[in-house]
Amino acid sequence: MTARTLKTVLLLAPLLALTAPGSNAFAEPETLGFVVTKWNTAMHETRFMDECPAGPTPGNWEIWESMITPEERRSYPEALITQVRHVNYRGPNGEDVCAEPTSIKDPPLKTVEGKYSYGIDLDANEDGRATPKTCKHKNFTGLNGQTGIDNQMYRLMGCVEAWRSYGHIENNANSHRLSSGLGMILMEITDVDDLTNDDSVKVSFYRGIGSFTLDSKGEALPFASYEIDHENGTPRYGDTVSGRIVNGVLKTEAADVNIPHFGNYQYIRQLIQDMQVEMELPSESGGTSGMVYGYYGVEQFYSYVRGLLTSFPNRHKYACPPIYVAAHELADGHPDPDSGECTTLSSAFKFDAVRAFINHPESEKLASLSE
Repeated sequence: MTARTLKTVLLLAPLLALTAPGSNAFAEPETLGFVVTKWNTAMHETRFMDECPAGPTPGNWEIWESMITPEERRSYPEALITQVRHVNYRGPNGEDVCAEPTSIKDPPLKTVEGKYSYGIDLDANEDGRATPKTCKHKNFTGLNGQTGIDNQMYRLMGCVEAWRSYGHIENNANSHRLSSGLGMILMEITDVDDLTNDDSVKVSFYRGIGSFTLDSKGEALPFASYEIDHENGTPRYGDTVSGRIVNGVLKTEAADVNIPHFGNYQYIRQLIQDMQVEMELPSESGGTSGMVYGYYGVEQFYSYVRGLLTSFPNRHKYACPPIYVAAHELADGHPDPDSGECTTLSSAFKFDAVRAFINHPESEKLASLSE
């Protein structure tokens, strides 16, 4: 080999390494798109519900029945019993207890008393003491043994059977999103230099429009194209956070992020404060899973609960007043500057996603080219 040939090989070596088969590095920064296919509250569930030693929390119907005598129940017309909307209007003066949850005192919500939970240490405080940004609360231990885990959403809803992994609330929501395309979450990772380790990437969150591209089994196909919801070329969502890739896992920095949500015929623009994402970058199949951690607003969450029980008061095996009271008691994040009471619940969510091509509005593409 001549000296000139050797020099050429040495100059090309870095480029060849980036483009070699099986390499996780790119010659130029890449963009990776994903569409979320499932979204669930992360709950550690034991076989015999040991984390709920007092058993599952009673529902609206059970509470209503406990308030009246059998004779009073039989006095209700059969049509009213079938409709069961009256179980919401059981305030002392006939108030709707979902609209006015403090108008009546229901039995306390049965909450999680177990030791273990999904989640992370959101407040960098292992003993749960109050800080300028949090209220005093009881911490969990992670499934991997990590201490100081914050997940008050699980403590709040973990004993509500309808909310657990086998319950119908979130299973219905996932099914409705997949069949309708409503509340579709798109994630886009930009400035990716290496799929294994990259110390600086950007992650953006959008709402998709249109329908999911499904296979014959009704599952989302990877590598389909999706459009970003926008108004006159400006995306209605689009919060962007910084992140990094460590050993093939995406990890974002904490930031306030708006994410669309649709479930059980309700649409909300959900804000997750101090949100962090951990997601395994996918294999060749294009499928992956991840976790979202952060603080979820009490009033935002209760609005969703109220909507569920206003429409289907007898079906969900829980009642508005106990959840409203317990949510405010368990809130552990973002104290109100005037009252000092916390306004958010530490939370963890599981999600599944598949690779996707995300199409930006034409005017947004033109703007980026002119920069």
